[in-house]
Amino acid sequence: MKRMKALVCCAAAACLAMVLAGCSSQQSYTPPEKSATVSSPAIGKSGTLRVGVNAGSPPLAGSPSSSSKIVGIDVDVAAALADQLGLKLEIVDVGTDPEAALKEGKVDVAMGIGSEIEVSFWRSPAYLPKGVALFSTPANATVPTKASSPKIAAQVSSTSSWQVTNEFGQDALVSENDLKSAFAALADGSAQYVAADAVIGMYAAHSGGYDAQIVALMQQPGGYCVGVLEANTELQAAVKDALAALTDGGIVSVIEKKWLGTDIDASSLPLTTGASSAKTDESKTSGDESDGGENAPAAEGDEEGNVESNAGRNAVQPTA
Repeated sequence: MKRMKALVCCAAAACLAMVLAGCSSQQSYTPPEKSATVSSPAIGKSGTLRVGVNAGSPPLAGSPSSSSKIVGIDVDVAAALADQLGLKLEIVDVGTDPEAALKEGKVDVAMGIGSEIEVSFWRSPAYLPKGVALFSTPANATVPTKASSPKIAAQVSSTSSWQVTNEFGQDALVSENDLKSAFAALADGSAQYVAADAVIGMYAAHSGGYDAQIVALMQQPGGYCVGVLEANTELQAAVKDALAALTDGGIVSVIEKKWLGTDIDASSLPLTTGASSAKTDESKTSGDESDGGENAPAAEGDEEGNVESNAGRNAVQPTA
């Protein structure tokens, strides 16, 4: 009987060794190719989704100092979007004129379109929140009022600095050259809050190693959307369904956490008195954010943490 038990144990050990050996030799999982859900004429290039981004707007899209490759939140969302549609991805830098790129047929869709600006093309539901937010340290969750005489750091000549002086007065503004300096002022106590676009500010805090959180929005919340030509109803429907699947499935949240350290739920954030009592002045919010666009930290990223997708592996980088 003891001999029989020994034989059984030896056989089990041998099987386990074979399994472990097989596991160690396996390659990483590669998702299967998906069938394309849209084709020409809804897209201009067979099997490929051409996506326009502004490569000068980190963390949405930008190039690390060590590479010409465009990376960012919009690029990752675009890769996931293309994958959801069963297409390869081609990134196109359209600068600050996505409308012209869409009309001229250079791209099929454009990323990072603000919900508050006037455009002549269709916009999807927002995939990221947009609006000036107030950041503070985890120890301070108080929403400031004008009567509390807060000190709020913001980048000089930015939309955020205008929002601060408009609601809290000139004495409340701690003017800084860039967002890094603004968050440094928060860290050393010379400011109680930082005002910045929600996404751009969270990226600046996360990449700079500052422990900060959003305590309130200074505007009615808007969002970053995907743009498609008004007449292209087939692609509009496909993009809308794909974005809903990515949002509901948690993919967009994963991308946010990669770049921002957290995902932002604008619907759960309180509003300052000024935001509660008036709608956003669109003439002032167009072009936001000076404190993110030209002086945001450069978009740094690597392949680690990118959402795995067929589109991401086959992305073309970039075209003018």
